[in-house]
Amino acid sequence: MLRKIRVTLAAVFFVGITLLLLDFTGTLHHWLGWMARVQFLPAVLALNAVVIIGLVLLTLIFGRIYCSVICPLGVMQDIISHFNRKKNRFTHSPAMTWLRLAMLVVMVVAVAVGIGSLVALLAPYSSYGRIATNLLQPVYVWCNNGLAAIAEHYDSYAFYSREVWMRSLPTFLIALATFVIIAVLAWRGGRTYCNTICPVGTVLGYLSKFAWFKVYFDADKCRSCSLCSKNCKASCIDYKTHTVDYTRCVACGNCLDKCKFDALHYGHVTKQDARSEKQETRNEKQEARSEKQEPKTDEARRAFLLGGAIVAADVALAQAGKKVDGGLAVIEDKQPARRTVPLTPPGSLSANNMARHCTACQLCVAKCPNDVLRPSTDLKTLMQPTMSYERGFCRPECTRCSEVCPAGAIRPIDVAQKSSIQIGHAVWVRDNCVILADGVECGNCARHCPSQAIMMVPSDANDDESPMVPAVDRSKCIGCGACEYVCPARPFSAIYVEGNEVHSSI
Repeated sequence: MLRKIRVTLAAVFFVGITLLLLDFTGTLHHWLGWMARVQFLPAVLALNAVVIIGLVLLTLIFGRIYCSVICPLGVMQDIISHFNRKKNRFTHSPAMTWLRLAMLVVMVVAVAVGIGSLVALLAPYSSYGRIATNLLQPVYVWCNNGLAAIAEHYDSYAFYSREVWMRSLPTFLIALATFVIIAVLAWRGGRTYCNTICPVGTVLGYLSKFAWFKVYFDADKCRSCSLCSKNCKASCIDYKTHTVDYTRCVACGNCLDKCKFDALHYGHVTKQDARSEKQETRNEKQEARSEKQEPKTDEARRAFLLGGAIVAADVALAQAGKKVDGGLAVIEDKQPARRTVPLTPPGSLSANNMARHCTACQLCVAKCPNDVLRPSTDLKTLMQPTMSYERGFCRPECTRCSEVCPAGAIRPIDVAQKSSIQIGHAVWVRDNCVILADGVECGNCARHCPSQAIMMVPSDANDDESPMVPAVDRSKCIGCGACEYVCPARPFSAIYVEGNEVHSSI
């Protein structure tokens, strides 16, 4: 019964979070956005006390239910492991405590110092977010585009097509590598990744040692058939000593279903059970010392190395041509501007705040309707969202990224605030401007500036008949990038937006 309840809840959470990450319309966020906010690490970074306290209490009562129900990466491992039809394939193994603690220390230091790339690599929810948005969302969008074509044939606009393009090759390769490594580990060893690498699993694992409800043995009924150990995907049950490593147990219920003698139960462990468990733990340690003379192959380590060796991809995706508002210019072969300070979304407060709080889950990138957000390629902020204006600009009326961020990296803002936040300022590059280089009239940047921060002035102050060129009023510019987007200069725009280290308000 416990297993059926767990599987049902896990399926609901997994499907919900996956659809939330795949949906590009922003519609599902109104119903499923809370699923992203109840993830452990985003809640910690957002200082969401209600969620943190709730998850801690959940763990102290039921054990590591979070890992087997709420965490999408954990559920993904269960799904992959399920397809391996080999029966009774697991075995008890000692905990790799040194590796778990090392990964936890790395995570804590990375969060404290603000090394977002390390946080992103180790965060379980973010890892699944990258897998879903980079590997699954293109397929989802292609299917949507097919439905849009069919609907259009019947004069229906129930669907609208969306361009599929690669936002970042490094992030795609990291997502692919993450999936391959975790898939190999799950196929061979079940929850190996959760109980060796994942820092969230380590924290909740040590809390679960004090859980009120636990899986425990009734030694009088046990016949040492070993089915519990052979079906424990966390490799935490030792049937010989009747002990369960609660730091690794995810309360999946598999052992309860497989036990034919009713020797395993899930409930409150009494003091008498706890005393016998301590004695059994001592016996286990003595047995482990005696087994040192017969070393066994570490399959988890071999699988990890094998997964790393499998990753090899050669991906190229040409950017399609695109017209700007009103057909004023054709955007072809436009290169990203070389910014001294990267642009971070309105609501992120500063580049430093973004680096310290963002887990690079790609939710905001997937939801951006203007194709402005994409993963950073900078080593320190690798995979965290940054802004670029080759495919669109940050429209003042859009606040979607601030609505979906679960980690507090992008704070919620309304339209009025969005129109007054200065994330950067436009800079005109005289040598790139087609007005002076090609002798043609333009003025696209001034016509499309939503904050009227650009005006056309004579290039020669002493000659009113000289060509009119753009001049930027930095006190009005909000850094939306409309000017950069519509600029016809190639390969680099004649006007681009330089980011502000700290955002300000008009």
